[in-house]
Amino acid sequence: MKALTLTGTGGLDRLQVQDVPAPALAARDEVMVRVRCAALNRLDLWMTGGLPNATPSFPHVVGSDGAGEVEAVGPAAAGWRPGDRVLINPGLACGRCPACEEGEDPLCSTYAILGEHRPGTAAELVVVPAANLAPVPEGMTWPEAAGFTLATLTAWRMLTSRAKLQAGETVLIWGVGGGVGMAALQIAVLLGARAMVTSGSDTKLATATRLGAAAALNHRSGDVVAVVRRETGGRGAHVVVDCVGQATWANSLRALRRGGRLVVCGATTGPAVSFDLRRLFWHQWSILGSTMGNRREFAEIVRLAQEGKLWPVVDSVVPLADGAAAYQRMQQAEQTGKLVIEVSP
Repeated sequence: MKALTLTGTGGLDRLQVQDVPAPALAARDEVMVRVRCAALNRLDLWMTGGLPNATPSFPHVVGSDGAGEVEAVGPAAAGWRPGDRVLINPGLACGRCPACEEGEDPLCSTYAILGEHRPGTAAELVVVPAANLAPVPEGMTWPEAAGFTLATLTAWRMLTSRAKLQAGETVLIWGVGGGVGMAALQIAVLLGARAMVTSGSDTKLATATRLGAAAALNHRSGDVVAVVRRETGGRGAHVVVDCVGQATWANSLRALRRGGRLVVCGATTGPAVSFDLRRLFWHQWSILGSTMGNRREFAEIVRLAQEGKLWPVVDSVVPLADGAAAYQRMQQAEQTGKLVIEVSP
């Protein structure tokens, strides 16, 4: 089968479309999906440079998000038939450890993500457990379905399960142009919160305003912390969503009110940060990490999509042969929303 693969780590020049062996159903509860579209996440870009907890065998099929049609079904994969339109939850858990039994898949001791620890979705065929599939919501195109799950699931867990954002609260979202930022904005608006977002692009900020942002702040030309403080009567945001890391860490804390919650799911600009512990306990902040989401959260975002309340923003779609171009666009932070690769026209 055709797939976009990494032939090794070191950069985007290691991406190559090539023929690789097709996967096979290995467990009774697995489903084979013929992928129509796959979507990129920041994780995919990190993989090209190498990650310390990922040791793929090369050539490695990239891509975490995807959507397509059921091709084959294992004997215990109840509820699915060939031809069903499905979107894929890329988080894989064992289902047996204490964390899984408590319904906390992302805390599974063997938790894995398609495209990072397992062959990914930028291939004509992919095999996943039946529990990792959901029907494509009515009216959702293949590119939108492909770009829905990872970013929306990540943002949903960050804001609801971890930060527990409430109606009427103020949330600051750094880097609204990416998939998680766009999803976090929509979720904040849905929850009745006041969303303040940042970007270095006025075009991305215009899109965020159309999606309901109460304030759209260009962090290249303005003082984000000063505006947040001014707009909150000097108190600061209840919640700050930070996927950026080193570059925004200090300002995330400065923008946070006493008793506020900082929730983090990424480190795009670097993983090493520092702060004064005395400020942490004096201001009684909560600093929360978050990764992906559990099956209950997956079912909830799909339900909201089916009701038309959550919908991915797609930046652009390229054919599989031009997949590396989508990575280049992400590396240069040019996208507004999700970058999608059409795997099977």
